[in-house]
Amino acid sequence: MKVKKVRNKKQEKELYQAGWILFLVFLVLAAAGKIFEIHMKLPPCVIHKWTGYYCPGCGGTRAVRELLKGHIIASFFYHPVVVYGGAIYLWFMISHTVEYITKGKLGIGMKYKDTYLYIAAGIILLQWVVKNVVKLIWGVGIA
Repeated sequence: MKVKKVRNKKQEKELYQAGWILFLVFLVLAAAGKIFEIHMKLPPCVIHKWTGYYCPGCGGTRAVRELLKGHIIASFFYHPVVVYGGAIYLWFMISHTVEYITKGKLGIGMKYKDTYLYIAAGIILLQWVVKNVVKLIWGVGIA
């Protein structure tokens, strides 16, 4: 017999609050970047620099930058987990906002499941293997 997992509303509320904090931090950093013309440059990946091959996170920063510009396809090619994470974040925040505004009358809030994290880990692993195989066989990199 399969046991039905009970929805953890406290955990979802904490995740929802953290989502708003993340959004506000992003807005503050974006505004500060525009006002003070700050351009952050990250150091190159040490693994890529030493081996010539990609680490599981390579392309993540470029993927975030492309996604924020609205270039979803480019973001996906740099690192697909960024698009996946963005979609999960948006649906979670929108669905919970609707649920909180309606005081639970529209119980559409996305339920948290560890499965979402396992899917993200699988996407990271798959893209890491594919990028390195493509680079090894055809010599094509992510620039």
